[in-house]
Amino acid sequence: MTDSTARPSARVLLVDDDAAVLRNFRLCLEEAGYQTNTAQNSAQALAALARGVFDVCLLDFRLGDESGIELLPALRQAAPWLRVVMATAEGDAQNAVRAMQAGAADYLVKPCDPDELLIAVRRQVEARRMERRIDELESARGDVADDGPVSASPAMTRVLEMARQAADSDATVLLLGESGTGKNLLARAIHGWSRRRGGGFATVNCPSLSTELLESELFGHVKGAFTGATDNRQGRVQMAEGGTLLLDEIGDFPLALQPKLLRFLQDREFERVGDPRTRQADVRLITATNRDLAEEVTLGTFRQDLYYRINVISLVVPPLRERTEDILPLSRRLLEQLVMRYRRPARRFSNEAERAMQTYPWPGNVRELQNAVERAVILCPGEEIGVDYLPFANLPVAIAASGAPRAGDMVTLEALERAHIEAVLGAASTLDEAARVLGIDSSTLYRKRKAYGMT
Repeated sequence: MTDSTARPSARVLLVDDDAAVLRNFRLCLEEAGYQTNTAQNSAQALAALARGVFDVCLLDFRLGDESGIELLPALRQAAPWLRVVMATAEGDAQNAVRAMQAGAADYLVKPCDPDELLIAVRRQVEARRMERRIDELESARGDVADDGPVSASPAMTRVLEMARQAADSDATVLLLGESGTGKNLLARAIHGWSRRRGGGFATVNCPSLSTELLESELFGHVKGAFTGATDNRQGRVQMAEGGTLLLDEIGDFPLALQPKLLRFLQDREFERVGDPRTRQADVRLITATNRDLAEEVTLGTFRQDLYYRINVISLVVPPLRERTEDILPLSRRLLEQLVMRYRRPARRFSNEAERAMQTYPWPGNVRELQNAVERAVILCPGEEIGVDYLPFANLPVAIAASGAPRAGDMVTLEALERAHIEAVLGAASTLDEAARVLGIDSSTLYRKRKAYGMT
């Protein structure tokens, strides 16, 4: 018996000209908890793909006067992620080989019993789930941990408690906080705590793309929609079907594209770039930003109605300097993970190193902490990481205490610049991002890092 509160494990499209076969297949799969749609010819199958997202298609080799194997390329073009199982007649090995050569993931010999059907579908569902998981891991690269955030800080504990409560609903969540505080990790945790955890989790990084490419990344595009669109592409909205979509740095979402996002939030409807057909998606939205969106509304760079739609539940993630109880537990946790990743000898921090980490204000927050521990693990030749392996160890005292360079500190301009570059590098996820923040090109940043002896 399936859990009525759980999301469907997968969606299956059944294409067969025999109504009795469709009925039997549908009943078998729905009893197992799958969500199904049926089609009896090519036009109906393509129309179904235009309306929704499917993980697996069970396609009959013969569709009356039509050929299933001739339909297969059209299905793959309409939905490149779709895993197709071709149903062939008993003993027709040649057709099975042709189907695999044409792009089918597997074949099923008819007539078949329910167990054979379920095994064939389950195998492809697992393969599709693995593909989605790989995509999620790729986008999660650099996160602090895979098992969700933990905290000894009362302030952060309250945030996590509220996040768990929010996870029980489908309400839109807005995560606020400085860069590097772990908003992405919290978004993944909310997804993992929710009823949507069986669905996909997709992330769109809003500042990294132009308006046109961001629309394509979000909603997808069809072949020929713009220069470089060589095939149909599924957008992140469809990748997250039944799950959660994170819009990271929503404050940078282009004003020209905001009406389309607002419409999607209100009606869950969208169009791919270059395709007039309206589609629907069942997706929960989480947004994150380090900006003051209320101020952006006042400035006219963010729509007020969109702000109200995304600000149903807002959670403010405190900076690391306000939850010092977490610094050492996070550092030790990171040390264990990074030692395994790089196979390095480091096993612990010295007492002096731990005291330095507790007193340093971490302007780049958890991201800077991760970068610092990673650097130390790579460079340390022994089992104990000393304070000298921490990137901020040699900063002037005034800068280390304040956490950011300030005019008026009794330090040289060179020390001030070095400290500022060090802090920005610790907070930024890439060198290109750091260069943009500093207002210099990447080659200049490279020269300055070399001059200051930064790794």
